[in-house]
Amino acid sequence: MNLPFELKRQTEDYQQADAAHHIHAFVDQKALNAEGPRVMVRGKGLYLWDSEGKRYLDGMSGLWCTQLGYGRKDLTAAAAAQMDQLSYYNMFFHTTHPAVIELSELLFSLLPGHYSHVIYTNSGSEANEVLIRTVRRYWQVVGKPQKKIMIGRWNGYHGSTLAASALGGMKFMHEMGGMIPDVAHIDEPYWYAQGGELTPAEFGRRCALQLEEKILELGAENVAGFIAEPFQGAGGMIFPPESYWPEIQRICRQYDVLLCADEVIGGFGRTGEWFAHEYFGFEPDTLSIAKGLTSGYIPMGGLVLSKRIADALVEQGGVFAHGLTYSGHPVAAAVALANLKALRDEGIVRTVKEDTGPYLQQILREVFAHHPMIGDIQGTGLLAALQFAEDKSTRKRFDNENDLAWQCRTFGFEEGVIIRSTLGRMIMAPALVATRGELDELVEKTRIAVDRTARIAGKL
Repeated sequence: MNLPFELKRQTEDYQQADAAHHIHAFVDQKALNAEGPRVMVRGKGLYLWDSEGKRYLDGMSGLWCTQLGYGRKDLTAAAAAQMDQLSYYNMFFHTTHPAVIELSELLFSLLPGHYSHVIYTNSGSEANEVLIRTVRRYWQVVGKPQKKIMIGRWNGYHGSTLAASALGGMKFMHEMGGMIPDVAHIDEPYWYAQGGELTPAEFGRRCALQLEEKILELGAENVAGFIAEPFQGAGGMIFPPESYWPEIQRICRQYDVLLCADEVIGGFGRTGEWFAHEYFGFEPDTLSIAKGLTSGYIPMGGLVLSKRIADALVEQGGVFAHGLTYSGHPVAAAVALANLKALRDEGIVRTVKEDTGPYLQQILREVFAHHPMIGDIQGTGLLAALQFAEDKSTRKRFDNENDLAWQCRTFGFEEGVIIRSTLGRMIMAPALVATRGELDELVEKTRIAVDRTARIAGKL
């Protein structure tokens, strides 16, 4: 073992203790206990080390969140300084504190001008929980209390709490946890899998028109909002056709339905714009944020409100019976403030847009455009998806695409790169501070993992 630090306990000891006490996310716990989880013990820049001394290039920024990579001294110093000064106080009892005020000032300087207020949370799931109550409260305040129904998309993801998973369209999650009333869904804009003979533009418009059909079916007077990710993250890094978002926005405006963007993954520079809705060119009424807000150094999320909504709640709404113990936590706010300053002042978002983002998209297409395993490449900035295909000419997918993608992910770990598999797609989203050399390493190790998978599938 060649670790750059002293390990306190043996890997097997950690694994046994983990099995004794933890239920992990989205995994067969019994199978994981038998296998033993990978024990990550150190991070620096884009790299992680496990308890056996193996180094990995993290091609997923943790869970799309470590925008600045691991081990940033400025962020840890901001947390320590705030802990020394004011480790905690709440935003109840008519109080506030400097860290959250300064964070909000910076946040709204980065946002488009039609946003004005934020409700801070601890995660993206909580932000989307808060969204439901806030949207419904808004319609009550403006005299339309019957507008309660939220519409989401199948295969969309908005969190794993009950209401957030109900907004999302992961059916296996609905089966495990149930649903809540007044939530409906329309199809996702996944052209490669579902477009048939339609062009991407035709398919994008058809998917968008499903929203209009659903609103008319439910009654526009009953529909409060439509929520969607600008691009689908956990559902496979799926980008909608260019025709999709303009039509969605037109429909929402026509029927007076709030347009709610889940920017938990897309926000804070991932696409090369500060927020993904800016890249796609539409104007939501609310933004759910988290992850990149603090680069994952400490939990924090929020629900950003347009002036239209915030003015109604503030001027007409009276008491809003909502609150979280850790909303606007001073330490989280201090870390978020340091994080956003770094993204802005070091020109990191601009670099993603002008340099490293285009470079990643270029080399991915050079390596995989003619690969026999890859039918499509989607992405922009520092995020991308490789679509597995059995027959590229007909867009036929493998019957066992999930197994193949999982195997590819496993090969990636063996090669020392962390990429994610979702529904026959390999997805990546490295930290925004990635260098061209690190992006070369990411793509080369991914190529090796895909090649190994292609041999299993009989494509090489």
